[in-house]
Amino acid sequence: MSVCRYVNDRSMKKAKQKTTDKPIFQRSARRPKIDLSDSDLGHKTRGKAHVARDRTKKSDHTEQSIIDAAITFFWDNPFRELSVQKLMSGTSVSRAAFYQYFDDLYQLMEVLLDSLTQDILLAAGPWLGDEGEPAEQLSVSLHSLVEVAYRNGPLIRAIADAAATDLKLEIAWNQLLNGFDSLVSNRIRQHQESGLIGPLDADSIAIALNRMDAYLFIHHFGRRPRSEPEVVWNAIRCVWLSTLYGVSASELP
Repeated sequence: MSVCRYVNDRSMKKAKQKTTDKPIFQRSARRPKIDLSDSDLGHKTRGKAHVARDRTKKSDHTEQSIIDAAITFFWDNPFRELSVQKLMSGTSVSRAAFYQYFDDLYQLMEVLLDSLTQDILLAAGPWLGDEGEPAEQLSVSLHSLVEVAYRNGPLIRAIADAAATDLKLEIAWNQLLNGFDSLVSNRIRQHQESGLIGPLDADSIAIALNRMDAYLFIHHFGRRPRSEPEVVWNAIRCVWLSTLYGVSASELP
């Protein structure tokens, strides 16, 4: 099977469809089957973990409406301009309702970051889980990561912005970046041992590739108008596949 045939057959058609800017971030309960023992991705939030006080159907809807309002705000504004009053003005509930779910705006950001982390790990699962032909699975994982970033671009930009003003959120953001670096570098080393990847410095390559992705995701998807996801996917898969497996651009479908 050729590299990326999976995407040609199934995924990219979906990415080309018209989308709206309606908030579509959903807190994820999914857990990828990936070994995190050597990473820092199990980051801790301030104090005890966030737990909604009243898990009724109505409270779930209220909490989600707060999250949706935050994403809507981030399309056109940086985190530093957000206040509880501005946030709750975008919902149908009172300002006081915010504190039934979150201690402050930074905890809201930590909750969003935690769910985003889960979605990123799930997207990267095919390659990190070492299932199937490596180059093809890497292409599939990169495509899924682009889809996650396309949906959550303003959130990624807002979290990076907020991390500059709050130490604990900065630590959580860096744990996401550094933890993913660790997972990628470990996979590179495993493939070096099996002769699939040449004698590269795994840690430096992982950081370079991941920071490239983060910058491109924020640049292309952080504000309106968003770029076409296929453009970003083609760019990053070209760099990743050529760097790790020697697959040239002319060999890509």
